[in-house]
Amino acid sequence: MNRLSTSWGAFTLTRFPEDPRDQLRAWDASDEYLLGHLAETGTDLSGTVAVLGDRWGALVTALQAAGPRELVQITDSYLGGQATRANLARAGAAPDAVRLLTTQDPPPERIDVLLVRVPKSLALLEDQLHRLAPAVHEGTVIVGTGMVKDIHTSTLKLFERILGPTRTSLAVKKARLIHTTPDPAAAPGPNPWPYRYDLPADTPAPGLPGLSVTNHAGVFCADRLDIGTRFFLANLPGGLGRARVADLGCGNGVVGLAIALHEPEAELVFTDESYQAVASAEENFRTHVGTGRKADFIVGDGLTALPAGSVDLVLNNPPFHSHQATTDRTARRMFADARRALRPGGELWVIGNRHLGYHVTLRRIFGNSELVASDRKFVVLRAVRQA
Repeated sequence: MNRLSTSWGAFTLTRFPEDPRDQLRAWDASDEYLLGHLAETGTDLSGTVAVLGDRWGALVTALQAAGPRELVQITDSYLGGQATRANLARAGAAPDAVRLLTTQDPPPERIDVLLVRVPKSLALLEDQLHRLAPAVHEGTVIVGTGMVKDIHTSTLKLFERILGPTRTSLAVKKARLIHTTPDPAAAPGPNPWPYRYDLPADTPAPGLPGLSVTNHAGVFCADRLDIGTRFFLANLPGGLGRARVADLGCGNGVVGLAIALHEPEAELVFTDESYQAVASAEENFRTHVGTGRKADFIVGDGLTALPAGSVDLVLNNPPFHSHQATTDRTARRMFADARRALRPGGELWVIGNRHLGYHVTLRRIFGNSELVASDRKFVVLRAVRQA
């Protein structure tokens, strides 16, 4: 836990899921800078305030105490949404103090104050600014925030092209603000997202070469087949029969799609904490497999929505970043979650960079780890759930 002090009070904040060993804060200097700016300038917060990309709910938890008519959070992260709920409850906020929307939900019809926590993905920022632009009016106050390393010329150009003239503030504690003046005459052109491309002819999985795949903004490597997924596709298990297979951290779902196309009796579960990712996976599955094939699409915390011992195979390419922090915490949680969800004898197949040492973590959690394949950059590992 950590405590954020603002002009509207001090708030104890946590990430989600809560872990007392986790030393990463639920807010940073850019959140602090933005909140301080709003208070110091006396920004009118009495109308509809929309907050995009509030990572763990620090911004809306503080702002709800300012009493806006309507406060809206828009996030692509299930974990971020859960953190927001917990932080609001801890602050004693009313259940309806904040309207929680996802990046897939229709945005508010009118926005009087638009606050943007610049995301890591420039594509996600582009998509969401396009979606929010119709709700902005001439009097809307638009302020973005982020750490200096996250705000580039391309970031500012997006604000300017889609919303209006844009400038930046001086840096404070390595954070910076973005100020945009709405331009009713702005003509940003069509939203390029979702993006579609054809899988290359040498994609190493039966049925995939040449298929058109859809990627909503913010999905990892949204404009091409990344080299890690390519290596994983070349080394997937076969002969699965009626197995229930979970694509854990599914992204656009190409790995699970490969299984579905090659294993017609397999039952697929696609899960990710990103709403954009699961929307991409579902569209790709339904387009190329059809609406009659049973599959589950879950936005959530790993496999926690599934009963223990309910799947036969888990396929996983875990991230090793939590926003800007490099950590194996997510991978460890995913591996432990997979072990719980697997039936005795069920298998977890993992791809990762060689240097990450996932084989050590798998042996701690499963008691075993086997190298399936490797090249100069990646390894594919297999761990079996013992009885």
